[in-house]
Amino acid sequence: MIVDLRQFIAAGKPSWEALDRMLDRSRSGHHLSLAEIRKFHYLYERASADLARLGGLMDEPAMRHYLESLVARAYAELHDTAQGTRTFRLQTFVSTTLPQTFRRRIAAFQVALAITLAGALAGALVLGLDPASREILIPFPQLLQNPVERVQDAEQSVEDELAGRKAQGAAWYAVHNTQVSFFIIAAGITAGIGSMLLLFSNGIMLGVIALDYIMAGQTRFLLGWLLPHGATEIPAILLAGQAGLLLGGALLGIGRGATAGDRLRLVIPDVATLTGGVVLLLVWSGFVEAFLSQYHEPVIPYTAKILFGCCELLLLTLYLARTGRHPAGDLAE
Repeated sequence: MIVDLRQFIAAGKPSWEALDRMLDRSRSGHHLSLAEIRKFHYLYERASADLARLGGLMDEPAMRHYLESLVARAYAELHDTAQGTRTFRLQTFVSTTLPQTFRRRIAAFQVALAITLAGALAGALVLGLDPASREILIPFPQLLQNPVERVQDAEQSVEDELAGRKAQGAAWYAVHNTQVSFFIIAAGITAGIGSMLLLFSNGIMLGVIALDYIMAGQTRFLLGWLLPHGATEIPAILLAGQAGLLLGGALLGIGRGATAGDRLRLVIPDVATLTGGVVLLLVWSGFVEAFLSQYHEPVIPYTAKILFGCCELLLLTLYLARTGRHPAGDLAE
């Protein structure tokens, strides 16, 4: 029988959270050591005992539901592992494994974001100081057209260049961007230097293109053109950078493990998870780029496209920040 409920929660909460974290790590592909398995079993038994002690208290349904869910997950994990029946579940990957892995490795993402922003600022600064460098800094010939002329051509065009080929276009965008992302991830084997250089160069290109259109007074066109697919494509590139930096960090000695091999074994499951997230985001961005981004006013209002892109970015941010969290921290003050 529980005499002091608050004391019961304070005593049990650390072990419940520890079990929760071990479940998250195990589900993300981390293989538990013998010592970790023993600890896992102890935490599972303790959580089960706490659930039994909680009994039928009707004034704490949220806490009881949390413990029931925690014990059920631990039971399923024990039996899946013991019977060798663990299989890939897309729903679990999307709803739990990917966002939890992203948050657990958030430091690498922050570094990737900082490098990309630094590249964007550098590119914009160089273009602002030397407009003649535009042709050198922009790698794609189709983007060298004067922004004002490009906008006029796009808005006056009556021909649908992707008519009958939208699915093919979506596949091309997805495959091309995935190849670039995989290259960024693989470049992590250069101790992360290759990944950082690719992120920086990608940032330079973004900064140059953005400032080029802004200086030409075509900001609305720029946002309406890039936001719909860029809201997921750019985060996908950053996730690729996050994965590449994890590889590089493991080779440099960052993280747990006495040897590079040990550290790589620990990060490879997370790298694979982030790679899966990259693919999912790029498939979606390729679809949007083919079916929406290439259509401009008067066909589709820029405001509608900008709002669509902002909603995508907001939903993606909320997904990565909140999905897969557990209410352990809300049980008691």
